Amino acid sequence: MTLSVAIQMDPVSTIDINGDSSFILGLEAQKRGYKLYHYLPKDLSMKGSQVYAKCRPVEFRREQGNHATLGDAQVIDLSTIDVILMRQDPPFDMSYITATHLLDHVHPKTLVVNDPSWVRNCPEKLFIAEFPDLMPPTLITNDLDEIKAFRTEYKDIIVKPLYGNGGAGVFHIKPDDENLNSVFELFEQHYREPIIAQLYLPDVRKGDKRIILIDGEPAGAINRVPAEGEARSNMHVGGRPDPIGLTERDREICAAIGPTLKERGLIFVGIDVIGDYMTEINVTSPTGIQEINRFNNVSLEADIWDSIESKLNR
Repeated sequence: MTLSVAIQMDPVSTIDINGDSSFILGLEAQKRGYKLYHYLPKDLSMKGSQVYAKCRPVEFRREQGNHATLGDAQVIDLSTIDVILMRQDPPFDMSYITATHLLDHVHPKTLVVNDPSWVRNCPEKLFIAEFPDLMPPTLITNDLDEIKAFRTEYKDIIVKPLYGNGGAGVFHIKPDDENLNSVFELFEQHYREPIIAQLYLPDVRKGDKRIILIDGEPAGAINRVPAEGEARSNMHVGGRPDPIGLTERDREICAAIGPTLKERGLIFVGIDVIGDYMTEINVTSPTGIQEINRFNNVSLEADIWDSIESKLNR
């Protein structure tokens, strides 16, 4: 199948060739003979009902420091593209939300992965509330008294920005911690959105599992183990990726959420599982497939493109 593919993502200069999922999806697209373009979210425009972008042909290669070549910019009507990968990193702010609205005007004539309407309507830390039996005790609020009452009830808690990413702004607040008021004041200064508080899960010391689902089916997992003295396991802040399989509880979680992901056109999803609880459903720009590939000798990027091709054929 010959396809034209546009990747909406951050600058290619920032790519980590050994960890970036967009990069390896691009390599697989090239291997299949697809015509590949790159554009930044700020290059996206709409005139009348026509959505277009200043796109640049891109060629990826696994060479450190020489991993991408961009051609000359050209304005392309995105309705003429076969597939758009919406892969820019959060923050999930109004700029991100606006991009989903613009892409709604070309999807599904142009297949946008993931479906922009559902990316917009499934914020990662709110989406889990659709599955209350799978999530830890969670509070979303702007009210400091509510957070204090939550800590009184659950003793040991995590507080974090509702639309944060990469472990930024995550605080472990213990029962005797005197910093809760200060943390709340800091959040008030930097965020207009509510705060999310969750029961602290001691199992995080054993690792925060990232499970990749492709079209609603579990495809593999890695365990992200926090560094010594660190409550966060994100690889951005020093978490160590280890190989791991899926437990019976992991499969139960995937079976519960899989049909919803499939129905909503959320083809490439990463969920976070600590112990027996799912803590996030990542639908914006999930990572982890390169690490899973190395540990399990698989090619999840090929499975993702197979799923995309299948949807186009249907």
